[in-house]
Amino acid sequence: MNARERFLKVLNFKKPEGRLPMLEWAPWWDKTVKRWHGEGVPSELDGSRLAEYFGLEPHECLHIGGLSSKFPYPSTHGGAVVTDEKSYEKIRSTILNDEIIESALGQVKILKARHEKGEITVRLWLDGFFWFPRSLFGIENHLLAFYDYPELMHRMNSELADFNLRAMKALFPVLKPDMVGFGEDMSYNHGSMISYELFREFMLPYYRRVVPFVRENGIKTLVDSDGDVTDMIPWLLEAGADGVYPLERQAGVDVAKLREKYPGLLILGAYDKMAMIAGEDAMRAEFERLLPVMRQGGFVPSVDHQTPPEVSIENYRIYLKLFEEYCAKGIG
Repeated sequence: MNARERFLKVLNFKKPEGRLPMLEWAPWWDKTVKRWHGEGVPSELDGSRLAEYFGLEPHECLHIGGLSSKFPYPSTHGGAVVTDEKSYEKIRSTILNDEIIESALGQVKILKARHEKGEITVRLWLDGFFWFPRSLFGIENHLLAFYDYPELMHRMNSELADFNLRAMKALFPVLKPDMVGFGEDMSYNHGSMISYELFREFMLPYYRRVVPFVRENGIKTLVDSDGDVTDMIPWLLEAGADGVYPLERQAGVDVAKLREKYPGLLILGAYDKMAMIAGEDAMRAEFERLLPVMRQGGFVPSVDHQTPPEVSIENYRIYLKLFEEYCAKGIG
């Protein structure tokens, strides 16, 4: 069974042959890789080549975001690029345009052959309806904009929904990704940054415009939000999502409780990255915590965010040994 078949089996609550998928859904921190290069990992290895070096299955993220190469500001969430309707009009030609889609199609041509052979899995990552306005308003102004600029917020998300549909309609005839992820990051360690009422008004209508197209193409939709997503999960299910990631343990997320409450929820991530710092006993205990849910299906275990630079290459190799052991146990 190849990497792609194994991944899709799990996303459909079916049992793969041999073991569960072994992958890192997010790239390693640059500081982590720098440390490992200093500890003997060949300096020319990074990204998917590093995954193969470690014996992991290559998992490629194809990001079709809303900002083009002509966007006149750094792509950060910190500073305000848009402050009102006039400033949005000023940068409108540099966002949500066909140049972004054409660039993504160029990347798809590179991935297509390996994807068709099942050597890699591909995750399409789209900007979500919390993420994208924040990248334009900036963090603080974005939260105020729900009240100060509601019409502009609706316009941004309506145009983003149209763009996401346009991008998928161009992409899917060439390569159908194995999952679609929406980047949101709308929760922190105490829960959602906004209320359900704001989600229902400003985000739900646009998810309902986009997600049915993903489902019509037989693809699963998962929402990427750091922090404690526990209270948000019913909202995301209402929006048509099939699952959530990365389910950070440091924020108190309990995958066993989530699976008990939402038996059909797809789960990606959930392995506490901090256990990797503490040594083999802590790493094994963390796998034991996850094992009952791994055996239920619909769960692709992975580090719950990027492996931090405090993890030595020696500890990471211990993690990989245990990862393989428990992925085999996970189909038992």
